[in-house]
Amino acid sequence: MSEDGRGGAKDVAEKKKAKQGGFRTMPFILANDFCDRLATVGFGSNLITYLTLQLHLPLVEASNILTNYHGTTNLTPLVGGLIADSFAGRFWTITVGSIIYQLGMVCLTLSAALPSLRPPPCAKHAVECQRASSYQIAVLYLSLLATSIGSGGTRPCNMAFGADQLELDARKRRGGKAPMWSFFNLYFFGIELAKLMAVTVVVYIQENVGWGWGLGVPTIAMFVAVIGFVSGYSLYVRMPPGGSPLVRLAQVAAAAFKKRKAVLPDPDLLYDDKVLDAGISTTGRLLHTDQLKFFDKAAIVMEGDVLPSGEPKLWRLSTVHRVEEIKSIVRMLPIWAAGILMVTASSHNSSFAIQQARTMDRDITPSFKIPPASMLIFNNLAMLVTLAFYDRVLVRVLRRFTGRPNGITHLQRTGVGMTIAMLGNVAAAAVEKRRRSVAAASGMLDAPKGAMLPISVFWLVPQYAIHGVANAFMDVGRMEFLYDQAPESMRSTAAALYWLTISAGSYLGTVLVTIVHEKTRGSGQWLQDNLNRGKLDNYYWLVVGLEGLNLIYFFVCVKYYTFKPLETVGSDEEVEPYHGNANGTNKDKKGASFNSRTS
Repeated sequence: MSEDGRGGAKDVAEKKKAKQGGFRTMPFILANDFCDRLATVGFGSNLITYLTLQLHLPLVEASNILTNYHGTTNLTPLVGGLIADSFAGRFWTITVGSIIYQLGMVCLTLSAALPSLRPPPCAKHAVECQRASSYQIAVLYLSLLATSIGSGGTRPCNMAFGADQLELDARKRRGGKAPMWSFFNLYFFGIELAKLMAVTVVVYIQENVGWGWGLGVPTIAMFVAVIGFVSGYSLYVRMPPGGSPLVRLAQVAAAAFKKRKAVLPDPDLLYDDKVLDAGISTTGRLLHTDQLKFFDKAAIVMEGDVLPSGEPKLWRLSTVHRVEEIKSIVRMLPIWAAGILMVTASSHNSSFAIQQARTMDRDITPSFKIPPASMLIFNNLAMLVTLAFYDRVLVRVLRRFTGRPNGITHLQRTGVGMTIAMLGNVAAAAVEKRRRSVAAASGMLDAPKGAMLPISVFWLVPQYAIHGVANAFMDVGRMEFLYDQAPESMRSTAAALYWLTISAGSYLGTVLVTIVHEKTRGSGQWLQDNLNRGKLDNYYWLVVGLEGLNLIYFFVCVKYYTFKPLETVGSDEEVEPYHGNANGTNKDKKGASFNSRTS
């Protein structure tokens, strides 16, 4: 082929690449995530009602099914993230996950619409109702499992895939790093908007029209979103997978263990190979750090570590970049773990708080009652308003004092959210004590199901709103931290860690409820089907105490955390090492300058 022919083909490829990525792809990506969350929250927020009133299950059993479902739904993203990073890539992982999710939603809709898949309605004022059969429960579990597996493909990849479009677009335009903090605010704003629609429109349909239509609407929306996402194929930047991150981590650990008795040389003598690491360091290589030095032994070059061709035996020798990948993950884990208890602390918003709302006066007009699950609207509204206020007002104010583009660091934002969340549970305990005192004063401690106490449901608004404000700080801060500090080739897996936090927190919520239920049997059971006879406020105070201990643990972890140092290559091909985030200028061993900042 002639020089001109090759040059022309190259120009066409460059023009095609220039048209990919950027904000033009956001409608396709965020719409898919929007409908995923609309379906999940539309069913999950009212699942406690479906289980207790449609399938006639006891409250504690229904609460545990709910938290186990949330736990599984947020555990599968770890598998999906690994699949995306290893061999499938983010686009195809999202596509396959969305299709599986769609199948699960179809099954859920059928299970709610067909009378043979649920028990007969409960007679009016009946004390005992026929609970769902084992077969009917099995169909429910199978449907929920399919949606959980589908979420495993979409949740860890949607955020990372969207960030890829903006980060690479900024590099093509020679504009430096894209304002990722703004993208994360937009991402969570879309999620909360979906939740808002779910707890208003979808829950209203479930309560007043029927569960068949209540699940059918998000099922149809999900179908449209899948078609829309796939149709944007040509617009996306699709980063190739870098191979299994678990294999690389295992190779580093194995090599370090084999050389555990070796003496560490000067860091300059540790093995490095830019060509080998090119596919997993397109935005820059990780630089050597002095922490966790045991892993450095994997980069000591010894006899027999290199093949005659010059390629390393990866189970015996790793590059500094690969060693720093495992160091980055290990350093992140203690801070990541602090989020688990925060999820546990707020898990009762979709179970016990909804049951509280069911016992309270929900009249808006003489002909309209607010559905109990729709109380989550105040959580969503508070988070939406806080996100908008933070992005458009608070960041600009804080920037004047801190000099940071995003106002405050990721970890400071998380800490603020964790502190505010404690106040939400203090409010929950106070309101529950007030609700029970009204029940006692009205002689309604043993009122039948469906009876409403003479206390407005809007007493629950403060606890929901405070949790919404807390989540606007805490959730976005944690996701930003995981994305920023994770190795480039593990960002889908890092996003999955966010959902794994929710999974672990949900399972821990099940354990906490079960322990409290068992241990308080002999001293006035705290968690009863009849909330008026229980002591739910004591449970809330227990959660406040656990949150306080968790907050202290978080501050200790932050104090001793070291941010990853990253060597980036600018548009002029000069090496510019980047130390996590920016406050001061340093020099690397070769004289290149880099910024050191905390996230």
